[in-house]
Amino acid sequence: MPSFRELLAATKSQIREVDTATADEMRRQPGAVVLDVREPAEYEQGAIPGALHIPRGTLESSIESRVPDRDTPLIVHCASGVRSAFAAKTLEELGYTNVVSVAGGFNKWKDEGREWTTPRSLTPEQQNRYQRHLLLPEVDVEGQLKLLDAKVLLLGAGGLGSPAALYLAAAGVGTLGIVDMDVVDESNLQRQILHNTERLGERKVDSAKKTLTALNPDVNVVTHDVRLGADNVVDILSGYDLVIDGADNFPVRYLLNDASLKVGIPVVHGSIFRFEGQVTVFKPHEGPCYRCFLPEPPPPELAPSCAEAGVLGVLPGIIGTIQAIEAIKLILGLGEDLSGRLLAYDALEQSFRTYKMLRDPQCPACSIDPDRLVIAEYDELCAPHPIAPPPGS
Repeated sequence: MPSFRELLAATKSQIREVDTATADEMRRQPGAVVLDVREPAEYEQGAIPGALHIPRGTLESSIESRVPDRDTPLIVHCASGVRSAFAAKTLEELGYTNVVSVAGGFNKWKDEGREWTTPRSLTPEQQNRYQRHLLLPEVDVEGQLKLLDAKVLLLGAGGLGSPAALYLAAAGVGTLGIVDMDVVDESNLQRQILHNTERLGERKVDSAKKTLTALNPDVNVVTHDVRLGADNVVDILSGYDLVIDGADNFPVRYLLNDASLKVGIPVVHGSIFRFEGQVTVFKPHEGPCYRCFLPEPPPPELAPSCAEAGVLGVLPGIIGTIQAIEAIKLILGLGEDLSGRLLAYDALEQSFRTYKMLRDPQCPACSIDPDRLVIAEYDELCAPHPIAPPPGS
């Protein structure tokens, strides 16, 4: 039976090994991946910037989901070059065609004064709380840190905002802003699950903050107890990465659309009516905007409010939860978002349908320079505002 030294020598003879200088050059090539196979405690003390961390013990079960292209250049390192040699051989056996092991590993890299950083990490409490996220290769620690860094604004703490806020808070989205100037009414409680009977008459933003911080103390809840208007919409949106639209009237939706185009942040739109709901994503200047989707609002008799027409209490839970999923996908860059597509749900049929939406090249909102957009209040007709003259003219 061979000794460890003999086994290591045999393994190194079957793989390609490079020195740290060569590895430093290789990692700068397009598409190259530095793969760190050390244990988590080692990685947290220092790592090569941008390295993909997969501990040696989970390499075989994790690598295919993290690096699906087997022709990806992989620069594998550990602390000294021993574990990375065995890892490189394993990767080749799994079909990876362009793998090298770094002789001397991270210890030599650091001793030579090459670039390294101390990676951010989750606290033990966060690792436990978000454990099910960390098991997903598409999320893992890096994705969870993105969620904790994210800032999402919820327009409304009502039927759509309630489930969206709860799931975003549970997922660990670090900052949730809530815009709402209403108070909790007993008629809200059939669907607005952020609130409860004990909070009747309380400001909705304050009630929402109590619920969300009790659910997850990691989350910073910022309350905006104001009416969203032309005088404040740009300033409020500017502090966030994206918006969950739970507005219940057309003038605010068109105002939000203009402001999102001006600020350049996406809107996850949701709407509900009786037993039906819709969700889509408006990404500024990439896909259609709200005015492309709906150039003008329908007559009031064809689009009564929930207060007039009613709504099934469970329905906003479904639509708001889908909005939360789309927000998380946008934050993490996962999957295919709903930009350019409208997802329609019918609770009575229990059916989903997807409709394609096209961007209007002549749209008076998204076809012009954002600097020329006029942010002003809309009346019930929601006609486009005049276009501002070019800056400096």
